[in-house]
Amino acid sequence: MTNTRARTAALITPVGQEAQDEARALARDGRTGKAVRRVRKGSWLKRGPAREAVGMLADGHRLPTSSAEALAALRRIDAPLVAELAALLGDGQQIAAVKLLRERTGVDLAGGYHLVLELGSEPETQ
Repeated sequence: MTNTRARTAALITPVGQEAQDEARALARDGRTGKAVRRVRKGSWLKRGPAREAVGMLADGHRLPTSSAEALAALRRIDAPLVAELAALLGDGQQIAAVKLLRERTGVDLAGGYHLVLELGSEPETQ
């Protein structure tokens, strides 16, 4: 059974391309535990989301490698949430935006902070 929050966190957390490639190869060789550890080392993902990420990589999916790609993925997954975050940022409530993002997606603090910073750096949000 797929954990929706873990899957969402995996989809919106940047993972280095090298880590993705290595984890995909490890998963293909049946070394899932090592693949999860490699993804965790190359990202801010916790264990559950990292397992989801490895599963997606094994299925041929590509994960975001930058905060900009992660924000684009979040827009595809939950555009109303991005609008709420932008409104909070427009009101100068960066911490509230990070908290809301973490509550709704399961992303960790560092990942949430970087996504909110990326959203705040866009011209229409300022």
